[in-house]
Amino acid sequence: MKLGRTLVYLLRKALAQPLYRKFARFEQACAHPEMIQRELLLRTLNYHRDTTFGRDHGFAGIKNVADYRRQLPVRRYEDLEPYIRRVMAGDTNALLADSKVLMFALTSGTTAARKHIPITKQYLDDYKRGWNLWGLQAIRRHPQIFFKPMLQLAGDADEYRTDADIPCGNLSGFTAQVQKRVMRRMYVLPPMTGKIRDAAARQYVALRFAAPKKLGMLVAANPSTLVNLARLMDREKENLIRDIADGTINPKWDITPELRQLLAVRLKPQPERAAELEAFANAAGGVLLPKDTWPKERLLIGCWTGGSVGPYLRQLGQYYGDTPVRDIGLLASEGRMTLPVEDSTPDGVLDITTHFFEFIPENEIDSANPTVLGAHEVREGGHYYILPTTKAGLYRYHISDLVRVTGFFQRTPLIEFLGKGSRFANLTGEKLSEYHVTQAVDIVARSVQQPLTSYALAPVWDDQLPYYGLYVEEQDAGDPARLRKFVHELDIVLGRQNIEYEAKRSSNRLGPIRIFLLPTGAWAKWDSERVRRTGGAVEQYKHPCLIGDLNFCQSVPVIRREILAAA
Repeated sequence: MKLGRTLVYLLRKALAQPLYRKFARFEQACAHPEMIQRELLLRTLNYHRDTTFGRDHGFAGIKNVADYRRQLPVRRYEDLEPYIRRVMAGDTNALLADSKVLMFALTSGTTAARKHIPITKQYLDDYKRGWNLWGLQAIRRHPQIFFKPMLQLAGDADEYRTDADIPCGNLSGFTAQVQKRVMRRMYVLPPMTGKIRDAAARQYVALRFAAPKKLGMLVAANPSTLVNLARLMDREKENLIRDIADGTINPKWDITPELRQLLAVRLKPQPERAAELEAFANAAGGVLLPKDTWPKERLLIGCWTGGSVGPYLRQLGQYYGDTPVRDIGLLASEGRMTLPVEDSTPDGVLDITTHFFEFIPENEIDSANPTVLGAHEVREGGHYYILPTTKAGLYRYHISDLVRVTGFFQRTPLIEFLGKGSRFANLTGEKLSEYHVTQAVDIVARSVQQPLTSYALAPVWDDQLPYYGLYVEEQDAGDPARLRKFVHELDIVLGRQNIEYEAKRSSNRLGPIRIFLLPTGAWAKWDSERVRRTGGAVEQYKHPCLIGDLNFCQSVPVIRREILAAA
């Protein structure tokens, strides 16, 4: 036993010392955000100056931050997409000075088409470094998790290939594949499981590999995934215990024969662990939950804790007990933006050493000439839209993330993610935009002649199955059968417009759209009051078709609620 502890100590020292030095350098950088950010920006622009994008936008003539802002307007994905498409076809120099693109990370974005974010070696190195520093801080606070098995849920890193044979898929799945061997041994879930298309089957396989282990860490971006995982564990406990005892995976799950065979060689019968899990269930009155399977004394949960995930976070306790939770940071396929350093808080230190950041005050985002601030200029308590510039081809990128500055680490801001802005709703990670909603309604309206004087979609929280409500006026509900058909088709088409919405629906994390009836004329009154309250001009006012407020239902005069639910 003493020898084992000595080996763990030596291993921890060998692995952690380089990361301690890296975090010390990060802390030093945080004392000088203006200088660090300026030098990072100029290095990035100089590196990419001879790309087509760099020449088109005069990178060679940019000498300071002011030049950069004059030369380049704020960019959305659609502005960069022509260059990205050329990279996808093999013309890497259209956007990047790097000789090779490792993959394209897929994300849903604000349009019907999926975003393709180029991943280069230096991007990947920075991304992995951020995760390593996150893990180091977590181990400092929770030494019991060091070198313990970890369950990290990830998707398919290679869904399809571009014309230049570059993989397109899930970034977390890709990083799991390219981990160093010593780190890869800590992951209990083989990366190949990302190929399982059925969401329930994929989660069951995750449980099948993780339940026999004494986990130290459980990581999933969205806590809704953790809630679903816990419910599945209890619902399938008999099959799960039997599979662990026999070394099998129940044939009822939709898994291709080829993948089943690859997974089977990694499994072995474990009757002792199966008996232990059965005893846990019997002691809990026939219920098997993660809090019994992986006790809080040795487990840490990593997931998002900011934005709209609060309702799911509140449910974690009933399934995972008082297990500590640490935010994984504000990160996306576009890059990591914050590095959390404490448990039980959604904020994190702005990663000023990886990307260049600008901030636009929330109330100026639609201004033709907004105030733009650097990381050293934001104020505590301020709400801002964050604009990253990355080393992998994103410049002054409007990712639509609304953040709040909660304080400072040295002189670098601590950032909390608030949401995807006023034109987004995000119950379980679907990142639904008003664009998705209006396009879906237009498509369905061509086939189902349902009158809609005015409407809006808004999220409705339900502990068992949250959903979206379509708010329409009573005068438009004269034909219940037609309205039912309209809502049913809208649910389907919305999934086509937004793959994340379809994924959450198919995995039973979102329920079908339901109708909420308002009195005739209610929307006109609501719009008039909103114009009066905001001081806008009537002729410039646009009625919102997506309202992200979870409490919206309580703010309007609903006549009938949750009727004519979609099939």
